Amino acid sequence: KRIFSGVAPSGTIHIGNYLGALKNWVKLQDEFESIFCVVDMHAITLPRDPEELKRKTLDVAKIYLASGIDPAKCSLFIQSHVSEHAELSWILNTIAKTGELSRMTQFKDKSELATGNKDLSESVPLGIFNYPILMAADILLYDTNLVPVGEDQLQHIELTRILAKRFNNKF
Repeated sequence: KRIFSGVAPSGTIHIGNYLGALKNWVKLQDEFESIFCVVDMHAITLPRDPEELKRKTLDVAKIYLASGIDPAKCSLFIQSHVSEHAELSWILNTIAKTGELSRMTQFKDKSELATGNKDLSESVPLGIFNYPILMAADILLYDTNLVPVGEDQLQHIELTRILAKRFNNKF
């Protein structure tokens, strides 16, 4: 069985991240073939200072190691260093439906944050809209069996299942 998960270097890692995710990952790496990455491509759905993003990306990787994530027991990498994430994301973009993506709760929430407006007809960065497709690519690339996520990501997991079925039926 294979597990995949990652943290975006878009904020500051805090005790909640450790207790809610990282501590669990340390245990799971002994039970599963584990793949953990710093999902830096997810972090650029909103504008970021390039130098700060680079620093935070390395900081997240260091925190993984300090938390007990062991590269001898798992695969650990930075998402943007594996081009297949972007490539599969593009392929999945060709079969995803705008209606599916526009109904995502996280899209609505992040769009309001990005624009300061509940009216989604305002200009919203396309990366926010496509975020779940990149997440689906992350999961599907590794034929993942378990994806430990927060409740806010459950819709994205369901979309991943839908896209995988659609792709397999079409191709």
